Parts: sequence; structure tokens; C-alpha cells
Amino acid sequence: MKKELTYFNIDDHYGGNQNWFIDPMMKLGGCAAVTACDLCVYLNILKNSEHLYPFDVSYLKKADYIKFSHIMKPYLRPRMTGINTLQLYIDGFGKYLEDVNDKEIKMTAFSGDNSLFDGEKVIINQINKDIPIPFLLLKHKNAQLKELVWHWFLIVGYEKTDNELSIKIATYGGYNWISFKELWNTGYEEKGGMIIIEMYSN
Repeated sequence: MKKELTYFNIDDHYGGNQNWFIDPMMKLGGCAAVTACDLCVYLNILKNSEHLYPFDVSYLKKADYIKFSHIMKPYLRPRMTGINTLQLYIDGFGKYLEDVNDKEIKMTAFSGDNSLFDGEKVIINQINKDIPIPFLLLKHKNAQLKELVWHWFLIVGYEKTDNELSIKIATYGGYNWISFKELWNTGYEEKGGMIIIEMYSN
């Protein structure tokens, strides 16, 4: 069983890329804002929710995306410890949604303390609903995942076999497939987790 979201491209990039940013703090620590920006663009395309993204979604441009990141920055601003909890993300992005008078999106936290089995159910359920999943990874024992440490990214697909769930993640304007079991079992007590996005029609 396999499902990939129909994602968007900006120029030759798969979604947005924080490396585009001139602002050094956003370039270094703007990953939470990028996932929120990508969500807004994606949900605008999917649900025609025009209030979420204030530029032309039919002609996505890097310059507009960078302008949008400046709008999102105060809500999910880079800081010394980063957006290092699920609640910080929900509070910050939630304030943006409130300010654009969104009535459709509800967010709940799914902690990394939950079981692998329950995490797999969340991923399959959300992707089957065509909704990306913001994911926060803090520490990890596997050095091969160092690029994802203390980082927010989006899960945008999955492939389920008898023994494994592989997930497709979008970050830095590209995508990769990785083992969800490997990602979830960080080896540390301090956990990140996922944000469950629910959409309600007015």
C-alpha cells in the first residue's frame, strides 16, 4: 500500500526551501515557519482556502514565497532553542490562522512518547485524507539522520509493507524516503512528535 500527496513545486524545488532566505536567523532556524508556509500553500491548492496564502497560488514564485516567510516569521520566529515543542508550533501557527480568520483548521499534538504502532496509524490516516503532517525531530542516535536533528519537516507520503512503514518527507526543497520505525525510535527521552491537522468545512 502506497500513497504520495500531490505536492507543489516552486521553480525546480519540491515545496519551499529555507536556504532561499536572506535573513540569517530564518536561514538557520526557519524550519518551523517553512512547514507552516508549505502547509498554507498546499491547503490553498487542495481546499481553495485562499485566505491561507496571500499570493497567486496558480503561479508559485520563489520571490512570493520568501515574502510569505516574512509574514510567517513573527508567528514561528527562530529562537535560541528553536520551536522545540509541539505546543509552541500549535500556538504560533494557530495565531496566524486566527489572524487570517481561518475557521477550517484544527491542530492537535501527537507526542513522540506514543507507540510506533499508533504513530503509523496517524500517518496512514492523515496521508489518506491528503493532509501533510508537520514533524519535529529533536535528538537522534542515528548519525545518518543528523540533517533532520532539531528540525521541522513535513511527511507527505507513505509506503506500507508487511514489515515496514516508509515515509516520504519534504524539507529543504526536496524529498527523501526513510524508515518511520528508525525515525520514531530516537534513543533519547526528549521527544518531538507530529502535529495532526484536521480540516472542517464552514
